[in-house]
Amino acid sequence: MNAVSFSLADLLFANGPAADRADKMGLYGQFIGAWEMDAILTADDGSRSTGRGRIRFAWALEGRAIQDVWALPGVFYGTTLRIYDPGLDAWHILWSDPVRQYYTRQIGRAEGPDIVQLGKTDVGVPVRWSFREITPESFRWLGERSLDDGRTWHEQAEYRAHRLGG
Repeated sequence: MNAVSFSLADLLFANGPAADRADKMGLYGQFIGAWEMDAILTADDGSRSTGRGRIRFAWALEGRAIQDVWALPGVFYGTTLRIYDPGLDAWHILWSDPVRQYYTRQIGRAEGPDIVQLGKTDVGVPVRWSFREITPESFRWLGERSLDDGRTWHEQAEYRAHRLGG
């Protein structure tokens, strides 16, 4: 048997969306590329901290998924795998942050001009992560949780991202 040389990147990354779902892949595909973000994090006591980080979105898994890496130095360094499910007409969102040991799963869908992802923490607290104010060059990302089963939402994080050139 002849050995074939290939890298992890050859298997993981793709040049674009899979042809059989290209129209649906644009929901998150619009973010493909490199971004810089300004972060505002809100603690349970209402205190706030700020930081600056980077995000990178790329086509993955033969163009049937999008993988992104979010880095906010000193706070988190994680990755999201976003997989479109034609049966649900929605996206499975899988977030992993090995720095904070935080892992979550959500379902994402378009809601008007926004993208809203809903899920629960490992102890059952509802979370809502959303992309808002989306333009080709910027977006606002909000991380919220609800302590009353979704009746009201409390902001935990806000990221204002701007596309980097090139």
